[in-house]
Amino acid sequence: MAEGRRTIVQWLLGGGFTASIASFVYPALRFMIPPSIPEASVNEVPAGKVTDLKVNAGKIVKFGSRPALLVRVSETEFKAVSAVCTHLNCTVQYQDASHQIWCACHNALYDVNGKVLSGPPPAPLEEFAVRVRGDEVVISKRA
Repeated sequence: MAEGRRTIVQWLLGGGFTASIASFVYPALRFMIPPSIPEASVNEVPAGKVTDLKVNAGKIVKFGSRPALLVRVSETEFKAVSAVCTHLNCTVQYQDASHQIWCACHNALYDVNGKVLSGPPPAPLEEFAVRVRGDEVVISKRA
C-alpha cells in the first residue's frame, strides 16, 4: 500500500514540476518568437504637397509599415527610395551638402537613386516611382 501512495505522490510532484517549468518556458518562447502579423499591402501613398519640399532636400514618408525617403532633386524632379538600410535595417537620411543618402549605423553612403557608394550595405535601396498629381506628390511601388 505504501508503494502505491509513493507512486501517486511521485506522479503528482513530477506533474507539478513539469507544469511549473512549462509555465516559465512557454511565455519566454512566445516572446522570443512572436507570431507573424500579415502586413497590409501598400502600393501608393501621398507624400505631401510639391511646395512642402525645397530643392535639394529630403524627408521621411511612411510607406505602409516602413519608411521611404523622398528627395527633391530639382524644381521638377523627385526621387524616392526605401529609407531602410540594406545592411542592418537602420533608417537612412538625406544629406543636402553632399547630395547623398547616409546611414549613420556604419557610415554607409548611397546616391539619390539608392545605389551603394561606400560602406557595408550588400544591396542598393529599393527605388519607388514618384508622380506629381496636381500639387500633390505621390510615391508608388515600381511595376
